Amino acid sequence: MLGLKLPSDPRWVGIAKKNIEEILTDHAYCEQKAASYAISLIIGFPEKKDLVLAMIDLAQEEMSHFKMVHEIILKKGYRLGRERKDEYVLKLNAFFPKGGSRTDHLVNKLLCAALIEARSCERFRILSEKLNDQDLKTFYRKLMISEAHHYALFLKLARKYSVEKEKVDDKWKSLLEFEAEIIKKLGNKEFIHG
Repeated sequence: MLGLKLPSDPRWVGIAKKNIEEILTDHAYCEQKAASYAISLIIGFPEKKDLVLAMIDLAQEEMSHFKMVHEIILKKGYRLGRERKDEYVLKLNAFFPKGGSRTDHLVNKLLCAALIEARSCERFRILSEKLNDQDLKTFYRKLMISEAHHYALFLKLARKYSVEKEKVDDKWKSLLEFEAEIIKKLGNKEFIHG
């Protein structure tokens, strides 16, 4: 369903299990960044009514996820660490060239967001199946479903706002191939996407 061309390195879950505090901190910031991204789309494209309505809901949902992760961090006696750069997202954003029309810019942003949500969904599935902590397994199962909805929403919006529907599908396929090359080099850090 997600269309990912390469699954996560199986060793990643072992790293995640040994560094759950770091994973939770990184996850919390991923949720906060997702909320900020939704708000930035509202600011950048306020005339797109359907986009604005969807992003209002998404920003609220992502902040509620941030709150849930933060509550888990506190419950476990951990502390929210400092935010780190997301190498995966930085590399993914390099796929699209600078410039182009405003519509192209929007579609590119939506496609990147769809792929980030798809990879998050896959990682949350892994955590929901492989962690030893039953509460965390249940938590990540619920969030996996949510991420799948976000992935579908961003892809649907990219297709809606694209001037040439077949080109957006071609871009999506190329982006999936590009992401597979990125993910080959990741999976050895205690980050959600790392």
